[in-house]
Formats: sequence, structure tokens, C-alpha cells
Amino acid sequence: MSKRFATVLIIILLIIAGLVTYRVIINKEKAAENVGGRQRTESKVYGMVVSGKPFSDFLSLSGTIEPNEVINLRSEISGIVEVLNFSEGGNVASGQILIKINDAELKAQLAQATTRNSLAAENERRAKLLLEKEAISQEEYDIASADHRTAQSQIQLIEAQLIKTAIRAPFSGTVGLRNISKGSYITPTTDIAQLVDISKVKLEFSIPERYASKVKIGTPVRFTVQGTSGEFTAKVYAIEPLVETATRTLRVRALANNRDSGLIPGTFANVIFPLETVEKGLLVPAEALIPIQNGKKLFVKKEGLAKEVLVETGARTDADVLVIKGISEGDTVLTSGVMSLRDGSPVNVTLR
Repeated sequence: MSKRFATVLIIILLIIAGLVTYRVIINKEKAAENVGGRQRTESKVYGMVVSGKPFSDFLSLSGTIEPNEVINLRSEISGIVEVLNFSEGGNVASGQILIKINDAELKAQLAQATTRNSLAAENERRAKLLLEKEAISQEEYDIASADHRTAQSQIQLIEAQLIKTAIRAPFSGTVGLRNISKGSYITPTTDIAQLVDISKVKLEFSIPERYASKVKIGTPVRFTVQGTSGEFTAKVYAIEPLVETATRTLRVRALANNRDSGLIPGTFANVIFPLETVEKGLLVPAEALIPIQNGKKLFVKKEGLAKEVLVETGARTDADVLVIKGISEGDTVLTSGVMSLRDGSPVNVTLR
């Protein structure tokens, strides 16, 4: 009796276990079907059809605006300033007399030297006549001739000193703030004022050595300056022949017109240096790229599914990135809502 009961009990337990196992399997299958159904649900994303367009690659660099010409006005001789022939901040022409130093003493010395020269010339003339008559020796005539030449040299020296009493503008430009007044005693070490030519300005900047081969004489560059609107253009006219070892950069200078004096020397400039132009560049929004360990990836639409593609990128603008390798013209690139996508996910794309 007990054996039968035990056997029946075992059978009942086996049946119950079978039912439970069956129910578990059914539930798992239903859960798998539910998950699969959710995965098959299309994700709504935005995308764009990539088309090739001209793209100019460039470097963004820092530069400085410098004057075309600039000097500190100084006198070659010492003396008292008699005339100030310029106004602070005013324009002057090339060769214009800016300062006249008192030259009364030099003029007196010139008159004295002129008198001596006249006497020496007469002495030489008489000595020559006496030499022709053999009344004096050749040596005596040579002394008289040397005295005449010395007197002439003295006149030339004083005249050169007189020229230096007038300080002229070596080029046309604008005079800055002066440091002297009429009646000041100046010496060759006295800074009178600055003379600056800003009809044109020089744009100086440095390029990393890996791009040094891209710089050529005549290359046009663009730049902007804080406090002014719009862009300016300049043309490269000089290149340093050596790369600076400390910074590994190459110094470059470009020249820009400044007819309206809108560019002020000494200011900071944002330089846009062109590298190359791609005729059919493939640009995608920066938000479409997903950083990964080995580089970057993005998703493209293929047969209604999101396909993961590894890409290589180049230069970028404020909003877009140039894709060098990985996609082709005509591909539909998914641009937003891509962070939750997986390779092979069904997508419903709205083109922008």
C-alpha cells in the first residue's frame, strides 16, 4: 500500500514539475517575442543625403597687425629746437621738414670757412704762376694747393652739419605724440616722436612646421580683428627662411591695404590661412559623429536599417565636419537620435 502511494505521489510530482516547466518555457518564449517586437519597432531619427560640395580647408591662427613702416624720430646733432613743423597725430609728406634746430653758429663757421677758402684759392693761383716762372719750388706749390683743398673740405663739412639741423620725414605717414617742445635742447638720444606709415599694414603670424610647405609668396589670407566688422584680406610677401626651433613654427608676413585707417597696428588678429580646396567635399553635421576607441563612426540608412560605418575625418567648420573616408555621395547619413541606435536597427528617417 505504501509503495503504491509513493508511486502515485512521484507521478503526481512529475506531472506538476512538467506543467511548471512547460509554463516557464511558454513565458520565456512570450518574453522573447515581446523583446523581438520591441526591437523591430522603428526608431524615428533625422537624416540627410550627403552631396559633394566645394570645401576649403584652412588653419585658424593668431596674428598681429604691424605698421608698414615705423621709426623713432631723432636728431643727428645736438641743439635747440627753433621750429616744430608738424602737429601731433597729423599726416606729413615724404621729405617734409619736421624740426629745425638753431644753426646760427654753423652759419658763422660756414662764412669763416668760405673766407679762408677764397684766400687759399688766391694763394694757390699765385703759387701756380710763380711755379711756372720757376720762382718757387714744386713743394711750395703743393702746400698752397693742399691748403685750398682743406678749405674746400671744411666748407663741405659745415654744409653737411647744416643739413642735419633740418629733420625731414623719410616717408609719408602719421606723426605720433611728441616728447619735446619748441625751445627744447635735444641730443641724438632724444626721442622726438614716432612716424608711422599705416596706409598699408603688415600681418605677422606663425604657421606650424608641418604646414610650412603650403606657404608661398603671393598666397592670399583672410583675417578678422576684434572691434571691427567683416573680414580683411592680405597677401603673403615675406617668409622667414628658418623654422624657429623653440616653437617649431614658421614666421610669415602678409601685406594688407589700410586706406581708411581702420586697422590699428599692435592689435590682435584672427588669421584664416587656406590649405587646399576640395571640389567635392562630403560634409556631415558634427552631431552625427560618434567617438569610439579607434576613431569615429556614424550611421547610414541601408534598406531601412541603420548601418554602422567607421569614418576618417578632416577639417571642420563651426557646425560640419569633412569626411574623408567611409561614406559616398548620395548616402543617407543619420544626424540626430543616433546615440541609442545599434547596427541593424530599423529606422524611420525624416530628411532635413
